[in-house]
Amino acid sequence: MEEIVRASWGDRFWAWLIDVLLVAIVWIGLASALKIDVSSPAGLGCFSAMLFIYWTALEGYRGQSFGKMVQNIVVIGADGERIGLKDSAVESLGKAFLLPLDCLIGWAAFKGQGQRAFNKLSNTIVASADEQ
Repeated sequence: MEEIVRASWGDRFWAWLIDVLLVAIVWIGLASALKIDVSSPAGLGCFSAMLFIYWTALEGYRGQSFGKMVQNIVVIGADGERIGLKDSAVESLGKAFLLPLDCLIGWAAFKGQGQRAFNKLSNTIVASADEQ
């Protein structure tokens, strides 16, 4: 097995931001058509649910969201294998609904491992796609 090169936090942040902006554009258009206040608790909950579905589907199917494609990073299993929808759903749960807590726990509990708490729970790693 080749060594897995973990993606930097910077690459992961930019991939996340691209994804959030992309889904936000779609959500704002949809919410406008449905007359939903995007800043209401229900609107924010729907936005988080859309992010969860987006990340679960794309990363579970191909290992990459659009933002990860742009940044050339991929979500893989701990041994470098492709992940499925179940692992993707667990991994996506943290970043869609609990990102600040997910990151803080990951940084504190898994120092130097480059993993959020929900990466650890799902046994996934965000790695450079060049190495995979």
